Amino acid sequence: MKDKNKKEKEINFNICFLKILMSICILFFISSYIFVFNYIFENKQYKRENENLFKGKQIVEIKDINVEENGIFKTGNMLKIEELQKENSDIVGWLEIENTNINYPVLQTYNNEFYLTHDYKKKYSKNGSIFLDKSVNIDIKSTNFLIYGHRNTAGLMFEDLIKYKKEEYYKKNPIIKFTTSNEESEYEIISVFLSHVYYKNEKNVFRYYYFINAKNEEEFNEYITGVKKNSIYNIEKTAVYGDQLLTLSTCEYSRKDGRLAIVAKKIKSSQK
Repeated sequence: MKDKNKKEKEINFNICFLKILMSICILFFISSYIFVFNYIFENKQYKRENENLFKGKQIVEIKDINVEENGIFKTGNMLKIEELQKENSDIVGWLEIENTNINYPVLQTYNNEFYLTHDYKKKYSKNGSIFLDKSVNIDIKSTNFLIYGHRNTAGLMFEDLIKYKKEEYYKKNPIIKFTTSNEESEYEIISVFLSHVYYKNEKNVFRYYYFINAKNEEEFNEYITGVKKNSIYNIEKTAVYGDQLLTLSTCEYSRKDGRLAIVAKKIKSSQK
């Protein structure tokens, strides 16, 4: 009799345990589903907002025209940047690469942390924003416009830069467009390379993320030598002292603190 009661208790215990386990699994499944749904929804919403931003109702009346204001040549896109700056003065430009999802406003503030976790409306966002290094002076044209951005598995932000690890992709998409309120320009890629964040005690390493302004021709040439030497594949195009550079930087996960960088030089400008 005791054995029978003991067996019944064991069966009841097992049934109860299975019910609890099943409930936990169901809750986990529901939570995972909600997380994935929210992730997809937020990414689609974020992408849609950015696609509509440059065509927003507040600037819809600005045609793609060329005008001259106070002796400065202005394109329609440059005027659009001026309108966007009324919403957020931290917007310094617009970055676009054809055949990619990269079509975003470029932000800049006094540090390199804020826009890692905030969108162009200054609202919290895990995607962050595409932003210009705090040390760059876009008005006096620093030697190198160094721009950062997160990667996103949904293909947002700088995720598509990873496609440039393949030479064939670079050959089909060698041009980067960057527009500010003062200039609409095209940049031609001269190097695609992998790197990582180095420790302070490491010597004789190429810290590309420190290069903003060249003190002289020697320092400029040293940087170009570094980006060409580290390039994943050979690109004949190069830059010479006096050229305006643009560097795009994002994470690369094949190594700890890995980075992928793309360096381009200006080849076309709206300025007369």
